[in-house]
Amino acid sequence: QVQLVESGGGLVQAGGSLRLSCAASGGTFSSFVMYWFRQTPGKEREFVAQIGWDGAAVYYADSVRGRFTISRDNTNNLLYLQMNSLNSEDTADYYCAASTVWATEGQSKLPYWGQGTQVTVSS
Repeated sequence: QVQLVESGGGLVQAGGSLRLSCAASGGTFSSFVMYWFRQTPGKEREFVAQIGWDGAAVYYADSVRGRFTISRDNTNNLLYLQMNSLNSEDTADYYCAASTVWATEGQSKLPYWGQGTQVTVSS
């Protein structure tokens, strides 16, 4: 059973940066496409970014492209999300997810999810 644990969330001022991490265990990390999503209360879950098995392929939501960078470390089973130029609209709970298939914008059921880490951007 794959387990995902996010960390790195917190409170940051608008314009600032944060780096989120997602530690994976219980599976072969390099066999998974990894995803980041976010959700705020009362809103639907929103796709943020995804990265392919070896890190070569990446895809971003329009709302974060150019500001966020997704990356992975297959040696240490870690997924990252570097978030720059943060604004209040980035305030959300951020979740990592995993699937063995590439599902653009996560438009299919992803089997493995973390518990989330909260990001709050103050203006």
